[in-house]
Amino acid sequence: MNGPHDLGGQMGFGPVAPEKDEPVFHADWEKRALGVTLSCGAFGAWNIDESRHARESIPPAEHLSASYYEIWIRALDTLLERHGFATRDELRSGQSVTQGAVPMRILKAEMVAGVLARGGPCDRPLHVEPKFAAGDRVRTRNFHPETHTRLPRYARDKVGMIEAVQGSFVFPDDNAHGQGENPQWVYTVVFDAAEIWGDGCDPTLSVSIDAWESYLERM
Repeated sequence: MNGPHDLGGQMGFGPVAPEKDEPVFHADWEKRALGVTLSCGAFGAWNIDESRHARESIPPAEHLSASYYEIWIRALDTLLERHGFATRDELRSGQSVTQGAVPMRILKAEMVAGVLARGGPCDRPLHVEPKFAAGDRVRTRNFHPETHTRLPRYARDKVGMIEAVQGSFVFPDDNAHGQGENPQWVYTVVFDAAEIWGDGCDPTLSVSIDAWESYLERM
């Protein structure tokens, strides 16, 4: 979707200014935000793509004024309410007053290290050959869905070259909305700076993205 999370090329937001010696967490509540989000994700009620879409769907004014972990918590509220684990009033009050949905799994303290070590691999076998190969010229599709997509706005309707075939992975555009994993081949696509940014760009630069097969058209 086109939302406040997708700012590539947008003017008026100032330069990216990395914080020198930035700590992992800026406050203790951020540690809890991370822990609560991961614990609730272990319930098995939603996947990482639905979680991402929940963050993208926060209204722009709220999203742009929120810190990183504030965005996580606001999206988590949406997911907990959507899947019946808590009501809006319960989330606001911090008090449980109804019997909510029952999680499929509970992440216990002794399980955390192993779960984090395993991660959440999203590569899947695919029994069809990739449509493209390294060196092929392709154009990305020009589309603007209201639903989730991993094709950024700045890279739509652009001509680039396949640099590598990365393998087959869950298709997030479907997975975010309960339509199945529907794996596709994923490619690294490289674009000249002029193709992305036009006149006045630095001609020595290039931009690369990882693109699912259905994002691409053969030239």
